[in-house]
Amino acid sequence: MNILVINCGSSSLKFQLINSDTEQCIAKGLCERIGIEGSMLTYTPEGGEKEKTVTPMPDHTEAIRLVLEALTNPKTGVVKDLNEIDAVGHRIVHGGEKFADSVILTDEVMAAIEECNELAPLHNPANIIGVNACKVLMPNTPMVGVFDTAFHQTMPEEAYMYGLPYEYYQKYKIRRYGFHGTSHSYVSKKAAEVLGKKYEDLKIIVCHLGNGASVSAVKNGKCIDTSMGLTPLEGLIMGTRSGDIDPAIIEFIAHKENKSIDEVMTILNKKSGVLGLSDNLSSDFRDLEDGLHQGNENAIRTMKTFCYRVAKYIGSYVAAMNGVDVICFTAGVGENGPIVRNMVCEYLGYLGIELDQELNNKRGLDIAITTPDSKTTVMVIPTNEELAIARETLRFVI
Repeated sequence: MNILVINCGSSSLKFQLINSDTEQCIAKGLCERIGIEGSMLTYTPEGGEKEKTVTPMPDHTEAIRLVLEALTNPKTGVVKDLNEIDAVGHRIVHGGEKFADSVILTDEVMAAIEECNELAPLHNPANIIGVNACKVLMPNTPMVGVFDTAFHQTMPEEAYMYGLPYEYYQKYKIRRYGFHGTSHSYVSKKAAEVLGKKYEDLKIIVCHLGNGASVSAVKNGKCIDTSMGLTPLEGLIMGTRSGDIDPAIIEFIAHKENKSIDEVMTILNKKSGVLGLSDNLSSDFRDLEDGLHQGNENAIRTMKTFCYRVAKYIGSYVAAMNGVDVICFTAGVGENGPIVRNMVCEYLGYLGIELDQELNNKRGLDIAITTPDSKTTVMVIPTNEELAIARETLRFVI
């Protein structure tokens, strides 16, 4: 069975076509600058050359039409016609409390997803546009929605409630939801598989560290806490997001800088994080690592602060689970940042962690990077959200 995985942003669309029998990606690509001048499709078939095509994409419907044309192209396509695409799996960022699992995207479900738009105004509308565009072009193909928030719906009440008047939860469902759930689910399950242990028997902490970053606590196969909240702004310091701050800072900056709440929120989302902390040196951790080696004070301060925050969350989740068996690093920085892993693990001596530095420097593998004597296992597990979405889609259409 061939499953097309779609991940729509406001002006972009990532896709992969995955053979569910072999779990191999047979084609992938990216549509950029949708609705903006200079739109471009990048398409790479399995075993073929990467193709880049600059062509107008006024909307997501046109972008998906171009994707389907590329997949069925007589010369470089990987399927003969659209009938060979058996299902489409869509990443949907926010499912609120309505969706604790993936779901077939019926009209009724789409209406319920739209009700969550105010919880993720930058993400959900784009996800919905992608679904609707696919329905127009592939009306007889099953569509499945896979939610970033679903994996975290097993959090207990004490983990997801805020210290706010309870009426705000009752009226507006203001609570912690968490994100990156597809990644946290995939990585925690993969860790158990690699170790040859039962998923339900383990206490696992997953550190999804990229431009967006979050940590989760997975106890006996269920997420019991995660660092992101009502929105992806809460939690760790990220590429451009502030992460946890004293809420009074918003009012303080607004008064001092004569800015509106919306302007301050833009600062917290797009001008803060490691970008702001490094005095605009970079939001890219590769640049910060270079700066660290060169003795750049901005880079040193930023890397230390970021790693300290990660270690603090790990420590809090050790407490929440009353122990930990496995700590996993994943996503762009987690998978490719041996320096970050070292700096974080320096705080975790109380867990009896002993890193094997040769293993810590390897990339692209699902491996434990601790010595046989280490009391807690630390792993690097490259995430594969597209494969996880394909697996969820398959579950609903077979």
